[in-house]
Amino acid sequence: MGEREALIVLNMCSSVGPVRAFELSSVFGSFSAILEAPPAEIAAVSGVGAKTAEEISDWRKRTDIDAETALAEKAGVDIVTIADPSYPPRLKEIHDAPLVLYVRGRLPSESPGPALGIVGTRRPTRYGARMAESLAAAAGRAGWPVISGLAYGIDAIAHEAVVAAGGTAVAVLGGGLARIHPQDHVPLARRIVETGGAVISEFPMEKAPNKRTFPMRNRIISGLSDGLLVVEAGLGSGSLITAEFALEQGRSVFAVPGRAEDPQAKGVNKLIKEGAALVESFDDIMSEFEFLPGMAAATRGKKDGDAASPLELDDREERVVAVLEKAGESSADQIIAETGLPAGDALATLMGLKLRKIVVEAHGKTFSLASRD
Repeated sequence: MGEREALIVLNMCSSVGPVRAFELSSVFGSFSAILEAPPAEIAAVSGVGAKTAEEISDWRKRTDIDAETALAEKAGVDIVTIADPSYPPRLKEIHDAPLVLYVRGRLPSESPGPALGIVGTRRPTRYGARMAESLAAAAGRAGWPVISGLAYGIDAIAHEAVVAAGGTAVAVLGGGLARIHPQDHVPLARRIVETGGAVISEFPMEKAPNKRTFPMRNRIISGLSDGLLVVEAGLGSGSLITAEFALEQGRSVFAVPGRAEDPQAKGVNKLIKEGAALVESFDDIMSEFEFLPGMAAATRGKKDGDAASPLELDDREERVVAVLEKAGESSADQIIAETGLPAGDALATLMGLKLRKIVVEAHGKTFSLASRD
């Protein structure tokens, strides 16, 4: 058995988990060697025990990898293991990275901007729903992949807004892809996939969601993201668990402030008190990312005594910059018409240029090139 198949089998063993699987692989030399090891040797590894050792050694009786892979193929689901080159690099960085991802759709690889996780209460106020929709749509238009959990409330609002804006949405489930939960959101999951996003899970196809799987799902939402935005959350909300994961993983945490008397605001206001970045608009998120390692904005300015640094622009960016150099100032509609770019591409390009401080936006929703001085 190869490493890929061994990872799928180990992922189907309910008592193993990513951290334990990696510990065992370091002892036995590979994931496939774990499955061939005698149960006594497995049980002798610190923290494993007889019950887990028995489940692993009896994997042929307890798991059916052929049936699992056949079900995934029939459902149009790709099984991506941590040993595969297509496994998301961001997610591989976390200490308990999933052994396996079941993916329906297409995971975002390269994008004009960072990936943003958005989570929040299942029972948002009108204000919370409005903010989630506005911020998610702005991220989608900017070309930022948006990650959430397909739950009722803020999750679904964020997914819907991104899809409507022509962006890329990724929904992370707390159960297998053959058990999409809630069932009401099956049409939404379908739209996410049809518009270039993905619905994913670390759990075997027919695993039903439960109280244990949802917190596990949350670490993937934050792990796939460069930053996590929380929009309304009570003090006992699972969104705060996701924020904790994000902090542990070294991600930025953002929060939309709420009214002091609203129960849904207690959690987000607490996050802000503890240092989360306060967000009133998408500009607040963009400006925070400017100063993150590896995401420093390109500038049009000069170093002391130097000529202006040359810009590295792709084809779409060059077309937008050319329009602004000629016109001086243009609306988004004028830029779309002049460049001939699809509206979604033009808006995403503008957002990317704005993030890099190459383009500035005036209050009248017009755009111009930033000063080179």
